[in-house]
Amino acid sequence: MSLWNWITETQVWRSIFRHKYPDNPRDQSLAVLSNVFLHLHPIKVKKSGVRMSFTWCMGGITFFLFLVETITGILLMFYYRPTVEWAFNDIKALRELAPLGIMRELHRWGAHLMVITVWLHMLRVFLTGSYKPPREFNWNVGVILLVLTLLLSFTGYLLPWDQLAVWAITVGTNMARATPFLGHEGPGASLLALGDVQIVTAGSDVRFALLSGTLVGPAALLRFYVLHCIAIPLAAGLLMAIHFWRVRKDGGISGPL
Repeated sequence: MSLWNWITETQVWRSIFRHKYPDNPRDQSLAVLSNVFLHLHPIKVKKSGVRMSFTWCMGGITFFLFLVETITGILLMFYYRPTVEWAFNDIKALRELAPLGIMRELHRWGAHLMVITVWLHMLRVFLTGSYKPPREFNWNVGVILLVLTLLLSFTGYLLPWDQLAVWAITVGTNMARATPFLGHEGPGASLLALGDVQIVTAGSDVRFALLSGTLVGPAALLRFYVLHCIAIPLAAGLLMAIHFWRVRKDGGISGPL
């Protein structure tokens, strides 16, 4: 018996991989269904539905870039401190002094590419009619993922703590004051009142929630750091799992019309 066969017959191996090498259609199906990652994907897909000319591979590239952002982001967290005293200096050190200083550039350019591939993926889905029933729920999940991708870029923009970042976030969050119902200058805000007491004010609207204050300062930097590194990635990861699962439940990748 070869070493490989001996390993695959051990109890440890069989406790991890419940099925042998999938060399026939039945074992292929069982291997997919019993795997914690692969079970999110359909067992079979249409050959016409996985053509590069049809899918553009934008969904897969977007997920790959999300993994790149996750790995490089974790590495960056070892060096970056989200305080006004250290943030800018840490970014400079990441580019000039830290080992593998290119990882900050990988994270930055990966973020730009991810925004582009998400847009192209949504465009491809729209042009091929892949948002139509029974896939309308997954289309809405994709729209939310698009918004989360943009929020990841927006929250990460402040972290270098330079003049460009501070003033860009100042302009961006000022726009949030006009959010319908949630911004104190937005339409519908005046309707949310208890008698003469206005509920949505400059000290309680969505801009205040983003900045943890009325100005871009230390509290805003910490809040954007937590949103960028924990809250939004967790939400995106959960919705991606649902997105992949719904592709399977809706019959796999849609084929050409």
